[in-house]
Amino acid sequence: MTDKYGEAKELLRGGYDLHAHSFPSHVSRSVDDFELLEQAAGAGMAGVMIKNHYESTAARAALMNKRSGLPVRAYGGLVLNWPAGGINPYAVESALKLGAGFIWLPTRDAAHCLQYGDMPGDFFSRPGIGLFDESGKLVSGFYEVLEVIKKYDAVLATGHISVLESVAACRAAREAGVRAVLTHPEWKRTVVPTEIQKELAGIGVVIERNWANIEDGDCTAEQMAQHIRAVGTENNFIATDRGQAFREPPVEGMIRFIEALLGNGFTEREIRTMVCDIPKSLLEGIEKRRTGSETKQILTVETKTA
Repeated sequence: MTDKYGEAKELLRGGYDLHAHSFPSHVSRSVDDFELLEQAAGAGMAGVMIKNHYESTAARAALMNKRSGLPVRAYGGLVLNWPAGGINPYAVESALKLGAGFIWLPTRDAAHCLQYGDMPGDFFSRPGIGLFDESGKLVSGFYEVLEVIKKYDAVLATGHISVLESVAACRAAREAGVRAVLTHPEWKRTVVPTEIQKELAGIGVVIERNWANIEDGDCTAEQMAQHIRAVGTENNFIATDRGQAFREPPVEGMIRFIEALLGNGFTEREIRTMVCDIPKSLLEGIEKRRTGSETKQILTVETKTA
């Protein structure tokens, strides 16, 4: 802990972690859904995004928001692994109707990711999910997924797919007017060269930087700082990818990430951009859907009681 730790805690207030894992899960987690939300509220955060590789977290987030009574919002999403049917627009629309904010392309079931082997909690002996057809073009189902994401003004994130797939998917998303996120380009299974990151940032793709990649040795804090600066601070947001058992919980990971950025010369304004402003902008679609739905419910009740 450095003298910047307290400053980091203050900079987290009003911020978001858009990549956190919690229980229930196929593997042990450091926090359950409500513990995560309670810790985020204790840190003065505005929101957390729950990610689960094998089920939609949209309904979980909705229940947390209804029952917690805490001044922080939970957000959910869907990963297009085999339990969702792979590249499945019907599963996507179902999750979005329940309030999902992010739709991740395949992660642990991605053909690219499986080249590195299975991970704890995986389904074993299953084929990988690829995004290209035999002619090297994006599969038709991907464009159907994009249409649904655009309809609900949600976000497409790359997950654990290959560099070529990520570039193609992000380009297609931006051409369709869909918000796109490049997921943890420092992770050893999804490393994306900085020049390609810059190219994607240039068309409006937002880069997600994860604390886990520093703490787990995929890169140093100094290298992470270089990557962020190379694409421009305004094109990045930071998150943790934490929740693994026997590791620091996500909220603590956020504080330590901010502390590391302060130690590498980032200003308070730059950090607030990556912790608050960019994540909030990515959630604009889900917030519009939520407030619109709540207004509709109120009007329905008033009509019935009038």
